[in-house]
Amino acid sequence: MTIQPSMSELDSWRAKPRSSSAAPITVAFGDGIGPEIMMASLKVLLAGGADLDIEPISIGEHVYLAGNTAGIAPEAWDSLRRTRVFYKAPITTPQGGGYKSLNVTVRKTLGMFSNVRPSVAYAPFVATKHPGMNVVIVRENEEDLYAGIEHRQTDDVYQCLKLISRPGCEKIVRYAFEYARTNGRKKVTCFTKDNIMKLTDGLFHQVFDEIAAEYPQIENEHWIIDIGAAKLADTPEAFDVIVMPNLYGDVLSDVAAQIAGSVGLAPSANIGAHCAMFEAIHGSAPRRAGQDLANPSGLLLAGVMMLVHIGQGDAAERIHNAWLKTMEDGVHTYDIFKEGVSRQKVGTKAFADAIIARLGQTPKTLPSVAYAGSVPLKVPEAVPRKIARKDLVGIDVFVHSTTAIDDIAATMKAAGNDMYQLAMITNRGVKVWPNGAPETFCTDHWRCRYLAAPGKQFNRTMVVELLRTLAQSGVDFIKTEHLFNFDGTPGYSLGQGQ
Repeated sequence: MTIQPSMSELDSWRAKPRSSSAAPITVAFGDGIGPEIMMASLKVLLAGGADLDIEPISIGEHVYLAGNTAGIAPEAWDSLRRTRVFYKAPITTPQGGGYKSLNVTVRKTLGMFSNVRPSVAYAPFVATKHPGMNVVIVRENEEDLYAGIEHRQTDDVYQCLKLISRPGCEKIVRYAFEYARTNGRKKVTCFTKDNIMKLTDGLFHQVFDEIAAEYPQIENEHWIIDIGAAKLADTPEAFDVIVMPNLYGDVLSDVAAQIAGSVGLAPSANIGAHCAMFEAIHGSAPRRAGQDLANPSGLLLAGVMMLVHIGQGDAAERIHNAWLKTMEDGVHTYDIFKEGVSRQKVGTKAFADAIIARLGQTPKTLPSVAYAGSVPLKVPEAVPRKIARKDLVGIDVFVHSTTAIDDIAATMKAAGNDMYQLAMITNRGVKVWPNGAPETFCTDHWRCRYLAAPGKQFNRTMVVELLRTLAQSGVDFIKTEHLFNFDGTPGYSLGQGQ
């Protein structure tokens, strides 16, 4: 059962009575170490002057195990829609059973498209090889491979669809530039893999270039993700704000946090037009639960981001500076404690009390922060675009077969006619017919591309006709993809080797 403080306990932590205009927030105490670090964080926030009207909800492991595969009950959704602000401790997703990620569900359901993850070094008080690091990763939060659309298609081959939309790209890229402009950042860098995924990652890069042109005062650059990640690991001070698609951002934000000093110190904000969620980036760490050991810093700093978001910058500044002073004074939890640097090893509760004791103080060595008067960023929206002319020019038919390629090609070629013809067969994206290489390893999953014959037009009636012919021939087709030109430009990729 989740342990959470009573309202009288919350009131006892407040620096002053809650006002009639207190900001409503939904709070989930989570699983594992979640309740401990949430209680510590709320204690600091309230003692620091945060004016909050707290609505607790129940989510996570016990909700999953009660039969709700989403991990969140209907009444919790009601609270989130009412408060529009979610302060969430880590939760545990049970293994097996097909349970879906609650984080992904909440982010996507409520349109929280932007995941903002600062990674800051606190040298010399927290060990790091990069004392000058101060990077913010802005991660797209709703699409990419995290659409979670997966299928098993054959005995050998499974599929996960990578979905990238122009509105999704526009919103996240513009948010990154607005974040940089508002926070005095000088450069925005884009990471993609568009040398391989020319349409999906290519769109992200293209939109980045278009929007970057609207912010001439901010430097912009693009890196291929692999060399960009290597550069981030080696020379993070070369970056300022980095914007990237969902999967890359998820991986590299954890890497960046660890490079800076500790994943346990990193906060995360999820921003959308209808709701915002604030959380630590680490998990529920059930092995550390109930031991008064866990470091609440990631969740507390997420709470600071929350206060800025709801317009309580004065409290955010007071709390963040007190936390910096505590770190500077060497009062550390076990995960960052280091002999010769740290002065006192404390547990979760004592760490919170140490921060409260330093409210009103500022650090002497670490840079202090200033949030007073700050206003939340306006959430950008995608610009409506002219609808392109879309012409159907062919179809890819995916086939499950263990037959030799020449036999497959003969059957598939015979299904064509004078209106459309078999143009190519690939296996895992590599062209194997015509003129395939004998060294290419093939699975039981084949893409057979039909295109309109020269001078002919393809249509949906031909799709039905083709599939009927293939079915009559005993072909085990498992999936189709229509091939379109958009305003005359092909909306599909060539086969590798084509």
